[in-house]
Order: sequence, then structure tokens, then C-alpha cells
Amino acid sequence: MHIFYSPDITGTNYCLNESESRHCCSVLRLTVNDLIYLIDGCGNFYTAKIVDLSSKKCIVNIVDVKNNYERRTYRLHIAIAPTKSIDRFEWFLEKATEIGIDEITPIVCEHSERQILKIERLKKVIVAAAKQSVKAFLPEINEITDFKTIIEKQFDGKKLIAHCYDSEKIHLQKIIQPRENVLVFIGPEGDFSKTEIQLAKQNRFVEISLGKSRLRTETAAVHACSAVSLINES
Repeated sequence: MHIFYSPDITGTNYCLNESESRHCCSVLRLTVNDLIYLIDGCGNFYTAKIVDLSSKKCIVNIVDVKNNYERRTYRLHIAIAPTKSIDRFEWFLEKATEIGIDEITPIVCEHSERQILKIERLKKVIVAAAKQSVKAFLPEINEITDFKTIIEKQFDGKKLIAHCYDSEKIHLQKIIQPRENVLVFIGPEGDFSKTEIQLAKQNRFVEISLGKSRLRTETAAVHACSAVSLINES
């Protein structure tokens, strides 16, 4: 199945951009009348037939469209402190997209190791993962945001903060219900500060555990994403 990202589809005829056209022609070596599939990131999954092809231009005719393709019954938003190694953060984006996530907000905390991100580069990682995993909905990635700013924003769902301090915490899997919107905060390698945790509690966040193991930031975020997905598949 050859899938291409096409965010600006209108009508029944569409021309892939130059990069996607080159991939279609020179890498995949597809030809006229071959079928390909398109996603627009908004939930539409298209079947299309190639009607004209060159290394710089691939024109297709849309022959079928599935709206709200595999739309989830819940919304998952993970706010995460980016890792010092950008490769590890990109790994999280890739795996979370494959599993299923709706929104990602990089956050700056007291113990953050990274405060600058190239969002356009990260969007390309997400697009590639969505194509690979046949996701018609593209997760939204926000600009990097201060912890206090996002912790005080309204959210229609369960608000959770994971940390490693000794305290009364509920395991993630014991607090989430199927079809429930969830916002999970994942801290940096040095964890959230106690001041940040207190601020989260004041804004009605619930302290959670992700198990007995001490996880890296990106591993914790993928674990949370996977747990929410599994709960909604039961």
C-alpha cells in the first residue's frame, strides 16, 4: 500500500507535490493506472488512480474517499518536556503517531534540558509515521510552551501528571475509562519540580504512576500513549 500525504486535496483530480511525485515515479516506479492512497491529515482516506506521471508531476484521479477513517472515540493530548537528544524526542513522536495520539505539546519546565525545537522538522517526522501506520488523522504538534501556561489551560477530560516522587499516586491504567479524553504531563529527565507538581494539583491534575520502573522521558510518554490506546481497545 503506497500512501502519500496530500493536505490540500480538492475536487476529483489532484497533483502530488514535487517531492511526492518524485518518490512515486523514481523510487516506487509506479506507472499510469496504478492505484495509490492519499491522506489529508484531517481524517479523509483517498483511493486514487494515476492518470499522468513524471518525475516532477504526478496527477491522480480520486476514485474513492473514506471520511473519518478509523476515528478514535477519545482524545489524547500529551504534554512532554523535550529530551536533550532530539533523536529520542523524534522517536517518541514517531511511535506515538503510530499508536494513536491527537495532540502533542512540548513544554519547558524548571529542569528542562531543551528549550528550542524546529517544529517544521518534527511535523515531517509525524507525517512519515502517519503514512507508515495508515493514519488519516494527523496529530497536532504545538509550539514549545511554558509549563505554567499550559497547566492552567482548560481541558475537557481527565488531567494527569506522571512523576517519580514518593506520594499517593494512582496507576494510569486504574484511572482511565474507555472513550475518555485524557491529558498526560510527562516531565524531563530530572522530573518535574515539587513546585510544578503542586501547581498541577491546584489545577485539578491527578498524580499518576506508570509502574515500578524508572522510565526515560520518551519511554514514559510512549508507555502512557500505549496504555490509553489499550484501554480503549478493550
